[in-house]
Amino acid sequence: MTAGSILFDALGQQHTPVLGEPRIVSLVPSVTELLCDLGLAPYLVGRTGFCIHPAALVKGIAKIGGTKDVNIEKIRKLAPTHLVVNIDENEKPTVDKLAEFIPHVIVTHPVRPADNLPLYALLGGIFNAGKRAQQLAAEFEQALQALPPPVQTQTVLYCIWKDPWMTVSRDTYIANMLDLIGWKAWSPPGSDKRYPAFEWNDELVHGLDAVLLSSEPYRFTEAHVDALEQQIGKPVYLVDGELISWYGSRAIPGLRYLKQLLSA
Repeated sequence: MTAGSILFDALGQQHTPVLGEPRIVSLVPSVTELLCDLGLAPYLVGRTGFCIHPAALVKGIAKIGGTKDVNIEKIRKLAPTHLVVNIDENEKPTVDKLAEFIPHVIVTHPVRPADNLPLYALLGGIFNAGKRAQQLAAEFEQALQALPPPVQTQTVLYCIWKDPWMTVSRDTYIANMLDLIGWKAWSPPGSDKRYPAFEWNDELVHGLDAVLLSSEPYRFTEAHVDALEQQIGKPVYLVDGELISWYGSRAIPGLRYLKQLLSA
């Protein structure tokens, strides 16, 4: 969100356009990709090991651990001016420690596909990449408008993990992406967790139209699809987890992927 030259992140913290050359550490894989697509790769000094896109650009950026187990001293030596984090993906105690020596902490939290638009504007505004941010916004809106309106609602179970089996709550970016094509993500009744565990039973299976096995974070494969389909007797599909769950610039091909799923 913006107001003149003042920009606000997901916590309502104020940011202003950077003066000079920033030194950015990103702890969010999808945001790292977005920063690169905004033309900001030269200013990225640190990333997580899960920040793998775009491969040609991120390979030269220092790895500082995972999204939840970062190397604080390594980050300190990088002398960053800006840190980009996400409410779901990063631990608050870790972010608080980093905030002791990083002047600017930008907090992101896209929950709906439309939240990508203010995300583009926020990062584009802070890092003086507004023109490219506007281009991404136009591409996103074009891809969104190209989605056909849902003709019927189907209940799907989106699986992100096995042993234990885990899914997504209704109040997640993934669930809201699926809503765009009329696929309602099933979640355990009464659970207040964003990524709850569940157990298979006849009542659950009976209420499902299909099961979606995501390619990440758990590496589901076609072998898992075949085994589960035989177990539950319902359609099971392997889906690209990055295209459904990554916000930022990957949301644009993500919307096109949803359209492909409808016609598959």
